Amino acid sequence: MSAVPNIKFESENPLYEQLMLHAKGQANDHYLAIILSSWLKKEGALPQYLGFSSSEFRSLMQHHFPGFLISDKVRHEEVFDEKRLPEKEDLLQLFSAYRANSSASEHRIANIITTACLGSNHLWQDLGLWNRTQLSELISINFPALAEKNIRNMKWKKFLYKQLCNEEGIYVCRAPSCEVCTDYEVCFGPEE
Repeated sequence: MSAVPNIKFESENPLYEQLMLHAKGQANDHYLAIILSSWLKKEGALPQYLGFSSSEFRSLMQHHFPGFLISDKVRHEEVFDEKRLPEKEDLLQLFSAYRANSSASEHRIANIITTACLGSNHLWQDLGLWNRTQLSELISINFPALAEKNIRNMKWKKFLYKQLCNEEGIYVCRAPSCEVCTDYEVCFGPEE
């Protein structure tokens, strides 16, 4: 079992605090508590049950936050175009290939991240994380070899889709290198 990062409770976020009081002390607890506290406030782009079935969601909660109850009355609108669901399967396969194989929750994290990839904002925002650094840490913990490939700190959603294109041999960028591309800021600019 991995140690939980030394985190100060955010007093302005009582849902996060309550979740962390129920946390089992696993590496992903902190990040899931942030995601869940945002989701419960209907922030981010994650749908009903974070994209899981109700039984899978209950299993996730029991595994990370036993005793913390979330009402089945919490409802979230589906915000994704159904035509994009094949992308989710491709992204899940990408994450599966890079799992650290150190935590049973890696598959769940992959599912949550890939579901959020279907949102329209920066990935960290669609997940309901508080900043991009948290997303980088979450990916590094669960998919370290994938995180190591992002050597130039490309925006995560763009990086993940670029990985899918590279696997398929699709190279749509016409610039000889990223540094001379007119869209450099789109891929590498600030996300805050």
